[in-house]
Amino acid sequence: MEEFEALLNESFEIDTPDEGSVVKGKVIAIEAGQAIIDVGYKMEGRVDLKEFANPGEAPQIEVGDEVEVYLRNVENARGEAVISHEMAKREAAWDRLEKAYASEERVEGAIFGRVKGGFTVDLGGAVAFLPGSQVDVRPVRDAGPLMGLKQPFQILKMDRRRGNIVVSRRAILEESRAEQRAEVIAKLNEGDVVDGVVKNITEYGAFVDLGGVDGLLHVTDMAWRRVNDPKEVLSIGETVKVQVIKVNKDTHRISLGMKQLQDDPWDAVEARYPLESVHTGRVTNITDYGAFVELEPGVEGLVHVSEMSWTKKNVHPGKIVSTSQEVEVMVLEIDTAKRRVSLGLKQTMRNPWEVFEEQYPVGTQVEGEVKNITEFGLFVGLDNDIDGMVHLSDLTWEGRGEDAIQNYRKGDVVQAVVTEVDTDKERISLSIKAVDGDPFAEAVDGVKRGSVITVEVTAIEDGGIEVEYEGMKSFIRRSDLSRDRAEQRPERFQVGDKIDVRVTNVDAKSRRLGLSIKAREIAEEKEAVEQYGSSDSGASLGDILGAALKQDD
Repeated sequence: MEEFEALLNESFEIDTPDEGSVVKGKVIAIEAGQAIIDVGYKMEGRVDLKEFANPGEAPQIEVGDEVEVYLRNVENARGEAVISHEMAKREAAWDRLEKAYASEERVEGAIFGRVKGGFTVDLGGAVAFLPGSQVDVRPVRDAGPLMGLKQPFQILKMDRRRGNIVVSRRAILEESRAEQRAEVIAKLNEGDVVDGVVKNITEYGAFVDLGGVDGLLHVTDMAWRRVNDPKEVLSIGETVKVQVIKVNKDTHRISLGMKQLQDDPWDAVEARYPLESVHTGRVTNITDYGAFVELEPGVEGLVHVSEMSWTKKNVHPGKIVSTSQEVEVMVLEIDTAKRRVSLGLKQTMRNPWEVFEEQYPVGTQVEGEVKNITEFGLFVGLDNDIDGMVHLSDLTWEGRGEDAIQNYRKGDVVQAVVTEVDTDKERISLSIKAVDGDPFAEAVDGVKRGSVITVEVTAIEDGGIEVEYEGMKSFIRRSDLSRDRAEQRPERFQVGDKIDVRVTNVDAKSRRLGLSIKAREIAEEKEAVEQYGSSDSGASLGDILGAALKQDD
């Protein structure tokens, strides 16, 4: 009894370990897929064998091995301790990982599963999340070769309370890549010619691997000619020879070029394409302001919209030419410094205004359709897509042009006479009223100043009389009705009277005849004096006029 009491008191003096702590134990048996572990303190517990296995491996544990376990409960319903080897490893792993995270050290782990948005990684007892974007420096299509492989990771974030750990494989690769890039870049110099492998192609160029470091081969440096799609020139995996154009050792950016290894076609442009020479080229690009035409690979010229057509002034270049179309162009200007060639499309065709002038000289009658009606005249469509203009003043001989233009509509076919062709200003003047001739010119044909003609009175007014000659109206003022002031009365005439008048003026512009009865009388008197009398004859004016009248009778 004394010995039993001593042993009992000794057992009471031994402190039972706290639940939630890690303790050491010894494997005393393995049965039914479990290891029976004596953790001391007269406690035993069971742990599944799978907790002693690494991902993808068989469990490695034998009777007699000492292991660490996590004491979850001192005793369960069966009187056994509830223990876990996996939780013990996790606790130890978290302690180790927190130290690594604080010192920014790498940790070793293995990818063992795939989850939404990424993968799960075993970090020696703790499970971490590896986002898909952090697997590699470039998107990974097949992660199979990486599964179960021991490799380093960088801890990006961890929260022990929530049990969250986020790691990155990409950070390790980028760090290694940066060291490799720095080593390669240190050996590169501008102007070096090196071999590289095309790794990626974009719309603006291609990335070429120079042996651990990528350089950008921009689309404008692939060839001297215009390259619309880099895939026309390169393919992924292709080995190419490139020249180092620029190296930025701070940002590790490398610019590469392929065309620099070829002869510059612009060196011979002036000799090959003299001014005003005509060449055949291919349309490569069309813009709002013109079209680019390739004369040879690497040499393009711009046909400005103003140089595309003689007649189509306000249309998009795409309505005149199309991409890949072969056209004839004339060299208008070359600027080798700016690598620009100005080309003309319309210059390869004859000026339609010059052609029109040859075919339809001034005075020729033409026919055309009314294309447009404006406040100052009509535009009439002619041959070769050119227009002629009929001014208001050329619509009719009689009346106002503003009234006459109301009689015309778009689409009307009209006859007109060419009155002027200005090839420099690209203008053609037409006259509709000239088609039937000028009635004024026909009426006064042979009539000149000083002629005596017979007119018919058509109207009596206070200021004079209106008369008509060959259908042309004229007005004789009161002061020109007679030499004698007393006879200068309009009422002494009647409509229908025919009287002889003297022409004092022929104004073709205003289409008016200047007429005067007074001038006729004075001229007749002067003529009579010259024929029948002289200053020393002694005859009176009445005698002279009487003799003249008697002779006329």
